[in-house]
Amino acid sequence: MTTTRRRALGDGETVEAAAAAPPASDAASALKKATQALLALQHDEGWWKGELETNVTMDAEDLLLRQFLGIRTNEDTAASARWIRANQREDGTWANYHGGPGELSTTVEAYVALRLAGDPPDAPHMAAASGFVRDHGGIERTRVFTKMWLALFGKWSWDDLPVLPPELVLLPPWVPLNIYDFGCWARQTVVALTIVSTYRPVRDLGVDVDELRSGLAPPPPSPLLSWEGVLERADRVARRYARHPVRVLREAALREAERWIVERQEADGGWGGIQPPWVYSIIALHLRGYALTHPVLRSALAGLEGFTIRDEKGRRLEACQSPVWDTALSVVALGEAELGRDHPALRAAARWLVGQEIAVEGDWRVRRPHLEPGGWAFEFANDHYPDVDDTAEVVLSLLHCDEDDRGSVARATRWVLGMQCSDGGWAAFDVDNTRTLCRKLPFCDFGELIDPPSADVTAHVVEMLAALGSAGRPTDRAAMHRGVSWLLANQEPNGSWFGRWGANFVYGTGAVVPALVAAGVPVTHPAVRRAVEWLFSCQQADGGWGEDLRSYDDPAWAGRGASTASQTAWALLALLAAGESKSAAARRAVEFLVATQQADGTWDEPWFTGTGFPGDFYINYHLYRLVFPVAALGRFVHGGGPHG
Repeated sequence: MTTTRRRALGDGETVEAAAAAPPASDAASALKKATQALLALQHDEGWWKGELETNVTMDAEDLLLRQFLGIRTNEDTAASARWIRANQREDGTWANYHGGPGELSTTVEAYVALRLAGDPPDAPHMAAASGFVRDHGGIERTRVFTKMWLALFGKWSWDDLPVLPPELVLLPPWVPLNIYDFGCWARQTVVALTIVSTYRPVRDLGVDVDELRSGLAPPPPSPLLSWEGVLERADRVARRYARHPVRVLREAALREAERWIVERQEADGGWGGIQPPWVYSIIALHLRGYALTHPVLRSALAGLEGFTIRDEKGRRLEACQSPVWDTALSVVALGEAELGRDHPALRAAARWLVGQEIAVEGDWRVRRPHLEPGGWAFEFANDHYPDVDDTAEVVLSLLHCDEDDRGSVARATRWVLGMQCSDGGWAAFDVDNTRTLCRKLPFCDFGELIDPPSADVTAHVVEMLAALGSAGRPTDRAAMHRGVSWLLANQEPNGSWFGRWGANFVYGTGAVVPALVAAGVPVTHPAVRRAVEWLFSCQQADGGWGEDLRSYDDPAWAGRGASTASQTAWALLALLAAGESKSAAARRAVEFLVATQQADGTWDEPWFTGTGFPGDFYINYHLYRLVFPVAALGRFVHGGGPHG
């Protein structure tokens, strides 16, 4: 069963430990230690990258992929199984994040992977897992993705899965439900799955998993006068067409889907820098006749090794890697710590970041055909999908450095301004990607499918535009003011802001308040005061802040959860920007960070505070526990104001 590291403050000693915490005057010492720890993690090439930890479905699906392709080895299987077992909860289940409840689909996939590894179904840990699965509806109630993996091995019928016709790729961008109506992560996955669901392959799993069935009948159809009901019935029509397609049209669609996938393979062999389209693209191309020795698949499989971590805990895959994001955040944090604009570490990071600028067109050009490229992606290699969030943070980081950006800041600024949505906000990857009908399609139950504007991304752009103006760089105040108006209009009734890419309302609020103040909104503005009062209301007894990921599903969890270093830093950054550096709340937040800092200058944080898909997929960015405390302590020690 899983064993987890403990924070410096145990569950039963938070109040006492906080009361005995060192005074806030020790913040400078804590900042120095944390800064040294962060500098020590920089790569020789100038970048930072912390592990990006997710749930065990990544590892289970990797074993299933290798079983499907016939390349699974006993060594890899044993190492992956060791990691999967180590993350099993005491009740026999697997969760989607540390401390979360058992999750049905995740538990099914982990169980099947352990069956591949030779764990017998009557072993206590396996019996506990299968019992949970049956009690919660069995395979019959798992998500579509889990059923698709089982269908690849004949453990679920393709006839009982929604149809994904490859003809989708032939729809022009102005037709509803074309592939560009989906967010980029979903788009890449859907295109690959149109090929997989057309071929409907079945290969040998080598084990039986019938013990995971509950015998439940399918749920009743949705009401006819609902979009869900209409689309479910449209799926029935698509099923009939799939049995007797127009052959010429079907083959043209398959060829176009294949071409679309191959054109978007990245230099590291992957697709989109993330696991889902990567693995499904491998399967799709293999079904289209690509041998494993074909350069495309050889590169794809080799690239997965770069996402694989092997250590004493076992073998595990990162769902993604975040070097650009981590490097930009690290530079901003070290800048707040007043490391010095000409410090070699900052200059090396700036040179590396400038070298990562994306100068080619991506899918964003479908909605912005005349916009010239200029931005950054999250990963080492993801040229087709730069994102606004990373680009804004990179620009902020380069403003902290004395290093020639070779015009990349100006190009990035133009690109970000061109990516502003019609309502004044900014999304991560696309413009006006708001077709909510996508969420109602029968096969779309694998997380967020569209990319609407969000408070955290919009805030980072607003802060970037304000910083450009303060630095005497060209900016667009009208666009910034539209972003400010969007943020003010999207404040939650309780005074917080929703966090799309971080957990959750604490993250959103920690991003928005500094951005508003940097853009000239006075700290006395009612929106800022409501945000401050909300933060005051959810500060923990130990002086920290924490928010459980269940807040995405249950508003009662908003601002509630075990205190973490990263979330405490987000709240502190907001308070400092709002002029609350001398408040009791800010002092207690600093005391929490000082008291929980480890001897090596870092913080222990097993909790997941990053978000992939709200309600479905979460991330523990291992560097968050260090970069955000450095930024917050740096602002506290050196004046407490927002970046300007």
